Amino acid sequence: MAAPGELCRARPRLNPDQPDLTLPLDGLHRSLGARMVSFAGYAMPIQYTDGIIAEHQWTRSHAGLFDVSHMGQLTLAANADAALEALLPGDITGLAEGALRYSLLLNDQGGIRDDLIVTRRADDLHVVVNGATKAADLAHFRAAGLDVRHHDDLALLAVQGPAAVTALDQLVPGVAALRFLRAAAFAWDGIDLWISRSGYTGEDGFEVSLPAAGAEAFARTLLAHPEVKPVGLGARDSLRLEAGLPLYGHDLTPETTPIEAGLAFAVSKRRRTEGGFPGAARILAELAEGPVRRRVGLAIDGRQPVREGAAVIVDDVVAGLVTSGGFGPALGSPIAMAYVPTAAATAGTRLQVEVRGRRLDATVVPMPFFPKSYVREGTRA
Repeated sequence: MAAPGELCRARPRLNPDQPDLTLPLDGLHRSLGARMVSFAGYAMPIQYTDGIIAEHQWTRSHAGLFDVSHMGQLTLAANADAALEALLPGDITGLAEGALRYSLLLNDQGGIRDDLIVTRRADDLHVVVNGATKAADLAHFRAAGLDVRHHDDLALLAVQGPAAVTALDQLVPGVAALRFLRAAAFAWDGIDLWISRSGYTGEDGFEVSLPAAGAEAFARTLLAHPEVKPVGLGARDSLRLEAGLPLYGHDLTPETTPIEAGLAFAVSKRRRTEGGFPGAARILAELAEGPVRRRVGLAIDGRQPVREGAAVIVDDVVAGLVTSGGFGPALGSPIAMAYVPTAAATAGTRLQVEVRGRRLDATVVPMPFFPKSYVREGTRA
């Protein structure tokens, strides 16, 4: 799974003195009319000619092709699982071949340094980290004594939406047999592919790792399918927000614990007993006693979207901040995520959000805002 919590909004360059790097599909994006922005040190498409809302709706009803090649694709030796596990709260040593595991890179206080996906392959562990944090993650892994390789010669494409399985299986027969969070090796036109049934939109879909040199030919062939259109970062952000998926650097930070963030599932049953990961004392205490605050979904009354940084008002007191917010195109209404005191985190709680000095009424609601459509083990595609 690429970019579990990647920063999907346009961001300043990591180093303003350096020009943006280009993606393997840079020429294709521009030929398709993409509006390019500076993001995580790369020039990336935020939208194409149809616009963000149209791209969002197309992905929900058909299939969108996303270029996430700025992500960090890393490999570690297959026997490095125990050493990697010492940095994460998940069970990596017990991970089966071809299985993906969402996990969290933690600091000593239990805060989240990054979120990532680990996949066990026959000969190695494949790790995908966020593009904006990949340099820091590499340094952290190496400081911990891990021999890790960064594959900057690979591209990463995601095809998401209800028509994704039909479109991709026509191109790469056999991928339809995969289920959510499972991956396998394939080939297309002599090019090796590593394909997982995963993504960060809430839709059924796939992510394809392949050599950068073959990425454009593969993408053009996939885009020739009538159900597939290119989709940029803008719609990727609104899709993941509707799906209730947290975004690293916004909803997840080094000051946020997995329990506060609603990611307790990332702490495996065995690790809850054994511990042995950074910040274990705090995280296990929060599991037992509950955290002081929690990430919640907010349905905003009216039509005015709220954005990151807006104050959350509970009983006339500033009690939290919005971490992600916007308009949900498939919902037809504004939504947001925020951290609020646990006492105010119950679904149905009424509160307010302040936008430019004006208070908007809001309600705490369950997430996801929009139903997910993953094809899991035991279900038919």
